[in-house]
Amino acid sequence: MAEPLEIDERLVSLFAPNSFEAEKYRALAHTIELMHKATGLQVLAVTSPTPGDGKTTTTINLAGALAQSPEARVLLMCADLRKPSVIEHLGMDHPHPVGLATAILNPGQTLTRVVERLGMFNLSVLPAGPYLANPHEALKAPRLGELIQEARQHYDYIVVDTPPLLLVPDCRIIAKWVDGFLMVVAAHKTPRGLLEEAQNLMDPSKLVGLVFNYDDNHIESYYYYNYLSHDDRPGTHQQQSWWRRLTNKLGHTVSA
Repeated sequence: MAEPLEIDERLVSLFAPNSFEAEKYRALAHTIELMHKATGLQVLAVTSPTPGDGKTTTTINLAGALAQSPEARVLLMCADLRKPSVIEHLGMDHPHPVGLATAILNPGQTLTRVVERLGMFNLSVLPAGPYLANPHEALKAPRLGELIQEARQHYDYIVVDTPPLLLVPDCRIIAKWVDGFLMVVAAHKTPRGLLEEAQNLMDPSKLVGLVFNYDDNHIESYYYYNYLSHDDRPGTHQQQSWWRRLTNKLGHTVSA
């Protein structure tokens, strides 16, 4: 019998919502809420140039922060069908017997049948589901768009974990169904050239911004997030507090 899976301790929005680290995600969630009111941003995908940048951790923590509002209806969707890890981070069985893959291949599986409710967190989760031999072809199916449209009817926010942008073309398929992208970048790890290459693959109008992930081993391995407008060029980023970066970005997207 397999040992119980451990829940990722970095999911601070879920398990330490009053912590200093969780406040960073709450600030990011507040930005998304303002964009939702101003522009109708509802389906937000999270990606990264390469694996290991903290993409999935950011996705779950952002969804958890949005779900802290009691009236918010939030769906966390795992659209990384190649190497799904959302449910593993959450300590759920994986691969999950049902999920997005199941609903894509079997139209009789409605969204409500494959979504799991985490009531204690006010959060709904759509796992990736069982492994597929050809996930690229599955994501190309019109059924994905139908499921996302169905989700729009039931949820205020749909936060989507997607595969790394530079490894596979899946993000470019998913892009037409989402309202915007956040790109997660690991500071001191992601080469500038790869970041620029990833940005060039995206529709600039859908790139909400970059989340810089700092893993500072000298401060109890806290995870810090710094925000950079996609108008800023890598290498020219000046040292400003990350909340000021958020404010600067909002000045371009939200009327006062």
